[in-house]
Amino acid sequence: MQAVPSRRGGDSRKGSLHLKNNEESNTRRGFLKASGLLATGSIFSSARQGLASQFQNERLHVWSCGGLADAFIPAKQFYEQLHPCHIDYTGAYAGALGKSLLGGATTEVFAPRSLELARRLREQDKMVHFVPLCFTKYVLVTPKGNPGKIQGVQDLARPGVKTVLSPNASPPGGEASTLILKKAGVLEAATKNAVVSGDCVQRVLPEVTPGGKGDVAVMEMRLTRKAGYEGKTEIIEIPEEFIPPQPVPFVIGLMKWAHNRDLAEEFIKFITSEKGQSFFAAAGFIPAKSAEGERLIQKYGVHDA
Repeated sequence: MQAVPSRRGGDSRKGSLHLKNNEESNTRRGFLKASGLLATGSIFSSARQGLASQFQNERLHVWSCGGLADAFIPAKQFYEQLHPCHIDYTGAYAGALGKSLLGGATTEVFAPRSLELARRLREQDKMVHFVPLCFTKYVLVTPKGNPGKIQGVQDLARPGVKTVLSPNASPPGGEASTLILKKAGVLEAATKNAVVSGDCVQRVLPEVTPGGKGDVAVMEMRLTRKAGYEGKTEIIEIPEEFIPPQPVPFVIGLMKWAHNRDLAEEFIKFITSEKGQSFFAAAGFIPAKSAEGERLIQKYGVHDA
C-alpha cells in the first residue's frame, strides 16, 4: 500500500505562496485585479470576509484522490491568496487514503472518488457531512487528426485498429476501462488489437498522441488536460450506458478532526462555489455546480445520508 503522509506533514506539492508586509499587499492587490475580483467585489459574501480574519496563520489539512490534484493545487493557491492561511494538501491513491482514515489516520477535509467510502466514513462518525464535488468522464482518446478514423467504441474491435490498453492500472483506471469495453461487447477484439497493454493509464497516454503507437484508448477526459498534452488528442464520446457508475462521482466532506471548523467549512464552500468549480472544469472534470453536474447528482444519488 502506498505510504500515507502524516497529517502534520507539509504540503508535498509545495504550491503555497508566501508574501510579506507591503510586498504581500501589493502582490495580493495585483492578483485580485488580474482575477477580476477588485471590479466585482469578492467571491465571498461580506459575512465570509469578516470570518476570514479569524484564519490568520491557521493551517488546514486537505486530502483527496490523487486524480483531483490538478484541480486542487491551483484552487488552494487561489484560496491562500484571498485568506491568510495555509492549506496542506495531499493527493494520493484514494484506496490508501480511505483505508488509513477508516483505521487511525486523521485529516480535516477529505475528497474521495468513492461515494461508498464517504458514506462509510459518515456511518463511523469520522466524516461530519459531505457534498457533491465533481464527476469524471470516460471517453475515447485518439491522436490529433484521428488517423485510425475512430467514430465510436465499436471501432476498437475493427481489424487493423491499434488499441492502447492499461488493464492492470490501479483502480479504478484499469478496471473501469476494461468494464466499459466489456459492456460494449468489444473487450476480446480490442485486446487482440492492443499494441500497448500497460499498468498505468497516465504512462500510456503518449501512445495516443501524434508519434505514438496507438489509434485509440479509453481514458478519463481529465488526462488529456495534463500539461504537455492539450491540443495533441481528440475526444470521442462513449455512450453513457457503457460507463460503470462507481468511479464517476467525487464528493468533498468535513472530517470530525477539523481544528478550525469555520475554516474547513469555508474552504469546502469555496471549492464548491462557481469560482472553485472552475478549477475542476479546467482540469477536465464535470463540476457538480453545472447543468450536467446537477443531472449526474440526480442520476447517481450523490447526497449525504
